[in-house]
Amino acid sequence: MITATIVPTMPKENSQSNGTSEIAVPHMSAEEFRSAGHDAVDFLVNFIDGFRTDSPDLPLTSDLAPGDVYASLPSSPPMKGEPFEAILADVERLIVPGLTNWQHPGFYGFFPADSSPPSVLGELVSAGLGQQGMLWSTSPACTELETLVLDWLAEAVGLPDRFRSDGPGGGVIQDSASSSSLCAILAARDRAGGAESLPTLRIYTSEQAHSSIEKDVLVAGFARHQLRVVKTDDDFAMDANALASLVDADVAEGHVPCLVVATVGTTSSGAIDPVSSICDVAGPVGAWVHVDSAWAGAATVCPEHRDLLDGIDRVDSYCFNPHKWLLTNFDLSAFYLADVQPLIDSLSIVPEYLRNTASEAGAVVDYRDWQVPLGRRFRAMKLWFVMRSYGVEGLRAHIRTHVAAAADLAARVEANPKLELAAPLSLGLVCLRHLDGDDATEALLASVNSSGRAFCTHTRLAERFVMRVAVGGTWTTSNHTTDLADLLDDLA
Repeated sequence: MITATIVPTMPKENSQSNGTSEIAVPHMSAEEFRSAGHDAVDFLVNFIDGFRTDSPDLPLTSDLAPGDVYASLPSSPPMKGEPFEAILADVERLIVPGLTNWQHPGFYGFFPADSSPPSVLGELVSAGLGQQGMLWSTSPACTELETLVLDWLAEAVGLPDRFRSDGPGGGVIQDSASSSSLCAILAARDRAGGAESLPTLRIYTSEQAHSSIEKDVLVAGFARHQLRVVKTDDDFAMDANALASLVDADVAEGHVPCLVVATVGTTSSGAIDPVSSICDVAGPVGAWVHVDSAWAGAATVCPEHRDLLDGIDRVDSYCFNPHKWLLTNFDLSAFYLADVQPLIDSLSIVPEYLRNTASEAGAVVDYRDWQVPLGRRFRAMKLWFVMRSYGVEGLRAHIRTHVAAAADLAARVEANPKLELAAPLSLGLVCLRHLDGDDATEALLASVNSSGRAFCTHTRLAERFVMRVAVGGTWTTSNHTTDLADLLDDLA
């Protein structure tokens, strides 16, 4: 058993003027930390290794009822510290049974949330270094590694040079695409006149855009009616002609189009909005164009998928999430701007206690001006670990494995006389439904999820219930998708 040895940081008892005594803080010693760290890493290695198989022992989802985990834990915190061995044992005994195992190779729900050993280790090192990277001066390495790794990432996925840090543009890590899009909305709002002009401003996005866009619009101070929802075409992509009609009508009424949010890889079906055509509409009225490619953006690490970047050289901002499909554990969203100054103008507030020589000289990047919060974690570390460990070729192999597996699964669906594709195949996303209707599709989804072999989620497209299969897990291979196809054949 590992027990914590008291390492005094002050005398054990020291009478104070108020009659109290100081108690030594029970920090782990260096050897205890080393031993506990080995145990924690061994636990994670065994946990992750359980998913590197065709038939993992760990379940996909938990069978616990609401409140079970809470009830299994003490109602009050311990008055004295407990041995690390006991804490880790409770993780395995009480926490693991309550997990939804997103890293299970049979997990096809929502979109992938990839993790990987290099990313886990990068997160560990980041936590151990204990940095707070709000300013360059509070951690030069934290800031400059982030600048470098986002330039690396831009090169790896084929983004235009205008998003690199050696010009007016650059990239910054946000926690999620929701935050990236919020920053784009704030910058676009203020570039178009800010608070004084707010009632006249209008924002446009498609009816298939992620729900975070609506939330971000509300957070930014807009009323719901100021978000204009654009119709989509038969493939669920934004209809640029419908966008033009809405913009023309708003301009005629004296409103100001300030932002269009396009999506490359919608959540429900993986649809690709026509970015170039959207820019044709937005450009003449001076509207900011932001592209949310949270899931699909990872695929452009492969040159054969860079058609997804058509028109990106004309947009103001772009984001995608390496924490979805690029082997980097949550949270890490890459947000790029062609010109960072509007965002800085919108978010920079400099109280006296943050003033410093480097910032005042304008010689450094202070990423606190590129986000809503002040504090910043050292997220770049894990992405750096991933890119160095896998290399661009390894990341391409990861994407190609899943795209090929999804294509095989889609072919199996099309060959099944009881099933059909509900939307065109999009990279690793297969949308399907039962020919007998919504009830049959819903029953099929329930049967798949109760099998313990796969977990999928649903959406609605054209008012029809649709089963989504998002292929992209770190440990998911063609063997797993073949097993899902066999399961669909058996259950349909």
